[in-house]
Amino acid sequence: MKPDEHRDALIAAARAARAMAHAPYSRFAVGAAVLDEQGRMHAGCNIENAAYPQGWCAEASALSAMVMAGGTRAMAVAVCAVAPQPVTPCGGCRQKLREFAADDCPVWVADLEGHRATFTLGGLLPHSFGPEHLNP
Repeated sequence: MKPDEHRDALIAAARAARAMAHAPYSRFAVGAAVLDEQGRMHAGCNIENAAYPQGWCAEASALSAMVMAGGTRAMAVAVCAVAPQPVTPCGGCRQKLREFAADDCPVWVADLEGHRATFTLGGLLPHSFGPEHLNP
C-alpha cells in the first residue's frame, strides 16, 4: 500500500470530521484522519469540555477509532484546521501517533481549500521515545 495514493481521500475525511468538532470555547475546529495498515480510514474531531483540559484532540479521536476497528498501525495522517499557518498535531498527539506510526509516516496538513504542507512524524517528533524503548 502506498499512503500517497490516499492523500486526497484522507484529507477529505479529516475535513468532514472537522465539520463535526465540538469547539464551543475556542471555536478552533480540527479534524483528523488516519490510514491504517489495512487501507481503512478512521476520522476524528476535537471535542472540548467546559472543565479544561478535559477535552481531546482530533488526532486522538482518530487513533481511538482506528484501534476500535482493529487497526494497529497508522500509515498516514491528515489534519485539517483553518489558521494562518499550517496546523500540525500538538506535542501530545505527536507522541500518541508515535505509538502507532513510524518516523516516515506522512502527516498531511490541510485547510478548507486543500493540502498545505507535508511533514513526517519523525520530522515533527525527532529522537522520539517509543514502544521499542520498553522492549530491549
